[in-house]
Amino acid sequence: MFNNKIRKSLVATALAGTFALSANALATDLKALHQEGSQIQRAAVQSQEKINNIYDQSQELLGEYRQVVDQTENLKVYNDFLATLVADQQRQINSIQRQIDGLENTNKGTVPLMFRMIDALEQFVKADIPLRTERRIQRAENLREIMARSDVQRSEQFRQILEAYSIEMGYGSELAAFQGTLTIGGSEMTVDYVHLGRLVLMAQSLDGSSGWVWNKTTQSWDELPDSYMNSVTNFIKMARREAQLEMDRVPLFAAE
Repeated sequence: MFNNKIRKSLVATALAGTFALSANALATDLKALHQEGSQIQRAAVQSQEKINNIYDQSQELLGEYRQVVDQTENLKVYNDFLATLVADQQRQINSIQRQIDGLENTNKGTVPLMFRMIDALEQFVKADIPLRTERRIQRAENLREIMARSDVQRSEQFRQILEAYSIEMGYGSELAAFQGTLTIGGSEMTVDYVHLGRLVLMAQSLDGSSGWVWNKTTQSWDELPDSYMNSVTNFIKMARREAQLEMDRVPLFAAE
């Protein structure tokens, strides 16, 4: 019976040791599991951080991609716009070139015409009444000089020729008086000239004692009778706006 007690005591001791060892092992295992769980959690956090970083980078790349796409579309629209401008400029260049070519052909006909106009103007002045003749001849000579200048555009040359013709037309309708020189009987004197268009041209000495009228038929100056001196003087005053215009005793007969 004593031996049975000993055996039970040994069994109980053995079981207690076994339970103690099992408890220690279980505690060790739990600690290891806890450490592994912590490591897994840390690894999961790190992985999530990497995923977040990758996502952020992908979003940035996506934004950059969209920006590049937008820029590409804008560049395409701008390039199309530039292409349209270039095409339009080329059309303008071609048009200007055609105009230049046409202008050269026009100049071939215009330039001789302009010289003929100048010659005709000078011939007309020489055949006309002796009204500011030197000035009018000089105007024609100036036109020839302008035609020889490369720095004066063709349009400006033509404009000045037309202006000269306009001045000549003005002589035909104006009433004007001016001073100049007149040669009578080989003597030159200063006189007052007065004319009504090309209808009549008269001259009077400055003292008003003598007067002359241009005779178109004989192409010479005819002396006026003394009875016309007051009329000529008044006519000169009317031309200078010094008296009211009155067509009295004007020697129109001499203009025939």
